[in-house]
Amino acid sequence: MPTIAIVGAGPGLGGAVARRFGREGYQVALISRDQAKLDALAQELASEGVTARGFAADVLEPAALASALSAAASELGAITVLQYSPLPFRTFLKPVLETPPELALEALQFSLFGLMHAVDAVLPAMREAGAGSIVLINGGTSVKARADFAGTSIAFPAESAYGEMLHDALADEGIHVKQLVIPGAIPKLQLDNGIDDVAERIWLLHATPGPFREMLIPLEHGQE
Repeated sequence: MPTIAIVGAGPGLGGAVARRFGREGYQVALISRDQAKLDALAQELASEGVTARGFAADVLEPAALASALSAAASELGAITVLQYSPLPFRTFLKPVLETPPELALEALQFSLFGLMHAVDAVLPAMREAGAGSIVLINGGTSVKARADFAGTSIAFPAESAYGEMLHDALADEGIHVKQLVIPGAIPKLQLDNGIDDVAERIWLLHATPGPFREMLIPLEHGQE
């Protein structure tokens, strides 16, 4: 069975994506910092017929993230889809004049370097299989900087650039690299089916060839 690894998994978007891919026969590796919360989500998904396991790791700790992805592949099988969607810390949403270099570096470690380490862990198996998907989930500051959200305005564009380069470099190997930009809090976006619409969009990003970046809604209709 194919496997999706969701880095930054939680009961909201992570749970919705797990259910959507689960309906397609995917097993789900849930990765975030809190093992107890992961286990609770995995149990809830299991009650709905989705095979899911939790693997605790912090994206700021490369060795732990690599270990979690390795354990997921060993237990569930090679990772077919990687979703990188950890929720940024609120400290990354400070004004630019209140953002010291150390905080900007942490934001880069969270968004860019964490993704790079995750890709290093899953890409060899994808290249060997000649197939796979890497999906980045980012806010609106990935395409338009905001002076009051300095950390993500610095880090998301760097993550985006890395993802776009991967998209170009891996296109001929059957590996799709995509980015979904969500410009605002999902409950405030007035989607017909709420978070399930976002999960469906992520499934389509994986299942359908296309450009690197897609906007969930036009940027001017969002809030961040």
